Order: sequence, then C-alpha cells, then structure tokens
Amino acid sequence: MNETKQLKKDANRVLKATSRTFYIPISRLSQELQEAVGAAYLCMRAIDEIEDHEELPTEVKTTLLRETALMMRGTFDAHAYQAMIADYADQLPEVTLRLAEWIAYCPAGIRAKVLDSTAEMAEGMATWAERDWTVKTEADLDEYTYYVAGLVGVMLSDIWYWKAGIVTDKQQAIGFGRGLQAVNILRNQQEDAERGVGYFPPGWTTETMFEYARENLAEADAYLASIPKQTTIYEFCKIPLALAHGTLDALAKGKEKLSRPEVLKIVGSAVLKR
Repeated sequence: MNETKQLKKDANRVLKATSRTFYIPISRLSQELQEAVGAAYLCMRAIDEIEDHEELPTEVKTTLLRETALMMRGTFDAHAYQAMIADYADQLPEVTLRLAEWIAYCPAGIRAKVLDSTAEMAEGMATWAERDWTVKTEADLDEYTYYVAGLVGVMLSDIWYWKAGIVTDKQQAIGFGRGLQAVNILRNQQEDAERGVGYFPPGWTTETMFEYARENLAEADAYLASIPKQTTIYEFCKIPLALAHGTLDALAKGKEKLSRPEVLKIVGSAVLKR
C-alpha cells in the first residue's frame, strides 16, 4: 500500500515538473481519471524526452523509440526496458527512466489503450527523427502534429469512453491536439529558428500558420461542445483550449505569450465552480 502511495506521489511530482498546463486540470479529475490521464501523460512525455533530446544521435533516438514501441505492443518487461536504456541512463530524465512505473500506475482497464497510443506515437516520432523533422507540405505538418499531439486527443477520448461512456468524434479529437500544437509552433518559432528547426511548410507565412491553428481550434471547440458540461472531463478539456485561444489572441496582438495574471484569469473562468 505504501508503495502505491509513493508511486502516486512521485507521479504527481514529475507531472507538475513536466507540465504546468496539464497539471491543474489533471489534479481536478476524479481519482481513477487522475491516475489514467496522469499515467498516460507521463508515458507520452517519457518518449517525447527521447525525441527532443539535444545530445543523443538520431540513430540512438530511433532505436530507443522503436524498441520501446515494440515492448509496448507486446508484454512490457520493465527489466528489458531498463537494460535497453542503461547506456544512456545518465543522459535521460527521470520521466523516461521510470516509464515502467508509469505503466504500472495506469489503471489496468485502460492500460492497453494507453500503451497502444504511446507506441504509435513512438513509431511516428522515430520516423520524424529520421526525416530530421523536415516539413515540406501541409500534409507533412498534419502528419507531424498528429504524432506529437493529435494522438493525445485520441487517447484521451478512449479514456473518457472507458470511464464515463462519453463518445467523441475522432477527427475533432485529433484537431484538438493539432490546434494546441499549432499554437505552440507559433509561440516557439523564434526559439525553434535559433535551433535550426522550422515547422512551417515552404511558402507559409505566420498568418498561414494562424489560419491552420484557428481551423484546428474550431475542431477543438466542437469536441468540447460534445462533452457534457458540469463534468470534470469538460473542465479538463476547457482549460488548455481556453489557454490556446488566449495565447493565439496574445500572439496576434504581437505579445510573446500570455502574462501570469492572464493565465490565472483564463484558468479561473474555465474551472467549474464547486
């Protein structure tokens, strides 16, 4: 029992350290949903840290991502995973090193779905690492944003159905993730350019990317509208969506990002009054 308590405590601590955006809405979900969404986020973050690593060579990233995906599609073996990452353990963050524990933390009833989505994400990320994250067309951008964010929407929809019987549209779920990612691309374009990375297809202007973000956030709005209000699931989806809309508005006005008071105001108006 103490071990389970400690794992929950650790999961919450790592969650808070890796995502300020999602920590608040996750913490307001019911107990089992907190565990399912928290574990799912940590699993995806674990592989994301491999993809994003600044020092690991591409061939190491792709091997780790594909091997992890294979394990997730079979019977995940914690010892085999630790052995596989052993040579890079001093370079990888805690969230990646403890992937096996996040899988164990995930409620058994939804674990297979979480593993399946995370495996698909890892395979997609490996392919994109090999392509050096080069976006040549809008179709490429759609594919990239599907793997890194749209899949999160699909997985969350599986969780809502499992726990609450809520049925959502898959394309709208993908649009939700894609819209949030497009806002991130706009917000980070200067930083990305300094790293020599760009997600704008050739010929796209900032305004084109704004249109792409708005189109996908419209899908996200429709997704939110399909979820019963006055549920913590509705609130969970509303908070990041409201922040994405707010960030897009701020960027359109020439600001770099939302101020802390603006963030608190948006979150405050999105949360359910209890």
